[in-house]
Amino acid sequence: MVCRRCIVSGRVQGVFFRETTRREAERLGVTGYAINLRDGSVEVLACGDIAAVEKLAEWLWAGPPAARVSKVECRDVAETPPGRFTTG
Repeated sequence: MVCRRCIVSGRVQGVFFRETTRREAERLGVTGYAINLRDGSVEVLACGDIAAVEKLAEWLWAGPPAARVSKVECRDVAETPPGRFTTG
């Protein structure tokens, strides 16, 4: 079990990025959250099996069709894994 916090930059707000991230996380069995940040980026916390978390982190580079991701920065964090994936 690992938790990874990612900051996704680019055109990622107003394009259903959080909702599609939630769907992908649920498909992979990952818990955590996706929230909009004031600077226009999206913060994603992904917790679960390392292979599933890595797949979600790779998926963040694409996101939904309307997104234009320019950067994804991830780092492992010591967090208590939440019970499900939410959008804030």
